[in-house]
Amino acid sequence: MTFIKHLFLFIRNDCKKLQRKWLSLPLLLLFPIIIVALTAVIVISFFSPDKEEPIQVGLVDLDQSEETKLVVELIEESSQLGSFIHISNLSKKDAAEKIKDKLSAYITFPKGFTKDLYHGESVTLQITGNPNKQTEGYLIKELLDSVARHIRGAQANILTINYFAKQLPIDKETRNKLVFDQFTSFFLYTIGKDKIIDEEEVANKATSSPVHYYGLASWFVIITIWLFAFHSFLTRDDETRMKYRMRLYGVTAIQQILAKAITTLITTLLFSTFAFFALQNIVEITLYTENYLRIAFITLLYSWIFLESIAIIEVLFNGQKLRLLIQTIFTGFVLLLSGAIIPTLYFPIYIQKLLPYSFGNQAYHWLQEIVLNARFYVDYLPLTLIALSGLFVLLGISIWKERVFT
Repeated sequence: MTFIKHLFLFIRNDCKKLQRKWLSLPLLLLFPIIIVALTAVIVISFFSPDKEEPIQVGLVDLDQSEETKLVVELIEESSQLGSFIHISNLSKKDAAEKIKDKLSAYITFPKGFTKDLYHGESVTLQITGNPNKQTEGYLIKELLDSVARHIRGAQANILTINYFAKQLPIDKETRNKLVFDQFTSFFLYTIGKDKIIDEEEVANKATSSPVHYYGLASWFVIITIWLFAFHSFLTRDDETRMKYRMRLYGVTAIQQILAKAITTLITTLLFSTFAFFALQNIVEITLYTENYLRIAFITLLYSWIFLESIAIIEVLFNGQKLRLLIQTIFTGFVLLLSGAIIPTLYFPIYIQKLLPYSFGNQAYHWLQEIVLNARFYVDYLPLTLIALSGLFVLLGISIWKERVFT
């Protein structure tokens, strides 16, 4: 009971200290917001992707058979070619004119294409590229190779069917219709079975959604700065001499440290709540009600672990300037490893493997999952274990140091 009584006494004393310094509090609150906001605006403008027009590809059908018309129509309308390629059916004259400016390349179905296809002859597609767009030309060549594989698969199938159809007592027109139907169904199957172009997307919110990513990152950085600033604000220059005086009244250093951490935590969480709702309105983030509780609990765990770490440094180092320097360096490392300043995707692989052991990275990762990816599951266990371990370490170091240096 005495421990709790002293704890509340120091919490009340720290709150009065903040109340007496209310004139300087707006500067303490606004300065990190202004600096971080300006930095975020610069970074967002740098990472905002430019809207690029899709690659223009032409299709020229010189054979003009039912089969080639079907192939051209399917390729032109297929959604599996990706949003970055736009294919249109053109005449030979239009393609020759547009290749000088708009088209990156055009693909030509030569005359006699269907005849060669049905007679087992090698069928080839011609590609004409724009010399000023060689990179796009290589990509279109890969597209052409994929289309050719589908056509060869269809050719092998219809040749087999045509061979056995000739042995049946049916007329030529019926057999050709059967072969054409099989060609149509098989080509529809092959073009729909697999993607013509395999697309693999690596999610990088820093570039795909920079406003939301760096908006959340700014809020995370501001919380960390507020935690450090309020904790330093409540730390007095003569605190070392005051601790020795308090021991005469049965007051331990850990009571003062915990009171300062709790006051800082409550004050920071109060202002960070208003800051988050302001951020939500600015960048237009939509969240479900239950996710607000998840964000609040993650922020609570992160803030408490950060304050525990700052308190451990305070207990270990008595010199004010040295202590402040180490705490500042520690804060910088926490923010850097969290991914709020530099996305962790840009870190070397060997560093990325160690990031899950950083409480800052764990907290910011789950904040991203909830806010940016609309996730409804959070693993609180790692942060909870770190918080409990940090509390035991802080209590152990504080008790040990008081016994040794008393």
